[in-house]
Amino acid sequence: MYGNSTRENRETPEIPATEQVAGREAKAMRRNAAMHVAGESDGRVVPTKDPNNGVRVASAEGLEGRRPTTENIERQVLVPDSAPDMGESRRLLGVRKVARQDKGVRFTALLHHVTVAQLTASFFALKRRASPGVDGMTWQAYATNLEARVQELHARVHRGTYRAQPSKRAYIPKADGRLRPLGIAALEDKIVQHALVTVLNEVYEADFLGFSYGFRPGRGQHDALDALWNALMGKRVNWVLDADIRGFFDNLDHGWLRQFVEHRIADPRVLQLIRQWLQAGVSEDGIWSETKVGTPQGAVVSPLLANVYLHYVFDRWVQHWRTHHATGAVIVVRYADDIVMGFQHQHDAEQCLAAWRARLAKFGLVLHPDKTRLLEFGRFAARQRKTHGEGKPETFDFLGFTHICGKTRTNGCFFVLRRTVKKRFRAKLQELKAALRVRRHDPIPEVGRWLRRVVDGYFNYHAVPLNGVSLKRFRIQVVRLWFRALRRRGQRHRITWLRFARHAEIWIPQPNIRHPYPSERFAAKHPR
Repeated sequence: MYGNSTRENRETPEIPATEQVAGREAKAMRRNAAMHVAGESDGRVVPTKDPNNGVRVASAEGLEGRRPTTENIERQVLVPDSAPDMGESRRLLGVRKVARQDKGVRFTALLHHVTVAQLTASFFALKRRASPGVDGMTWQAYATNLEARVQELHARVHRGTYRAQPSKRAYIPKADGRLRPLGIAALEDKIVQHALVTVLNEVYEADFLGFSYGFRPGRGQHDALDALWNALMGKRVNWVLDADIRGFFDNLDHGWLRQFVEHRIADPRVLQLIRQWLQAGVSEDGIWSETKVGTPQGAVVSPLLANVYLHYVFDRWVQHWRTHHATGAVIVVRYADDIVMGFQHQHDAEQCLAAWRARLAKFGLVLHPDKTRLLEFGRFAARQRKTHGEGKPETFDFLGFTHICGKTRTNGCFFVLRRTVKKRFRAKLQELKAALRVRRHDPIPEVGRWLRRVVDGYFNYHAVPLNGVSLKRFRIQVVRLWFRALRRRGQRHRITWLRFARHAEIWIPQPNIRHPYPSERFAAKHPR
């Protein structure tokens, strides 16, 4: 009913056994799954592991998650007759139950869960305005005669005649001015990938550890930020290792990845689909090139494959290392390939970094030399550095925020402050300046409505407690940019500041804190 599975004594070399993850009660499982299919949640929490120790806390799987920036999906909105039926939802929950109960089970039949209803649901989960791939097919064009198209796609997938198409190469600017390569998959590839990821999530969500937050259902960037803040405030952290794996998505080894996937998945049809997507290649300006390593950033399946790879290469290894080798407290928070670790003792941090470099080299990866730093950070950092005649404690960036050793105004106690990263702040303003230049001659209400959406989106992410100064500066700069753009519309009858101020007051939202304190939200999602 749930998909056949076999038990083998297969172990990945030098990978310690992972911790057991508690199961969910059957009734709650069915109810939460049904609400997830409809794009809703009752906010329930289920048992899992704490990100930084072995104490059982509650998971955020039932809560609203973040839409991945590199995937081609958005919040699932299904038409009533396209949603998978309750029987299929129960079967998927059965897959997760089996995966949780036996960490060594290998699933030999999973593709039958990729049904017509699941493919249709995946189609409606894609972005409507996404750029087409090499097939040139848009979401709106595919929606015409959708039922027949999905039926035919389902038949090809299960007959084995489906073939993955190359990804279309595109580039987007990064905050540092460089270009990030993306791979835009064909529309049918996106649909099949999304449907299969929905099935595989039921297996791997039972395996992934608590400190992994990137691109997982019910987990987002602010969940990772909350976990890091609480760990820095509540644990004995004196040293922070801020690490980034250089070109992770571009250097991911296909051979190792297949071994890691086969540790849990034994369905040859699923393995064949993953192999096709990895080897489909990239098309740039009509020229096809082979991909022997890496997985395209932008493909729907890439975040899951990246999490599987790092689960075996890093997560299970560091869990074993801090349990068997560390002499003091160690905390870990990982979001995709952005990793922050905290240590009580400096020698633990140095030994872990050296061992980590050696392990990554075995799997064809290296740490970025400019983005990997070991710095003194914590409640005693300011006093220790003052004793040694050094300056203020160093800061580090994580997920768009600069973390600073600060003090409370009332009693001078240690407090972790978070400010918007200056590089990201400037990059966003440059983006707005270029966009306003294009929209210079559009009607003021039309530009105002667009700016309101942009500023609201910026505040929705960056409006965390004690970041009000950065938010006010951002609004001031946006207002100035808009005013200058309007002044350059022509030399006659230039708009005055008094007249423009009324438009700014109407259209540009005022800065306000939109997130609770990390301790409050973390306690609500992870009640002890």
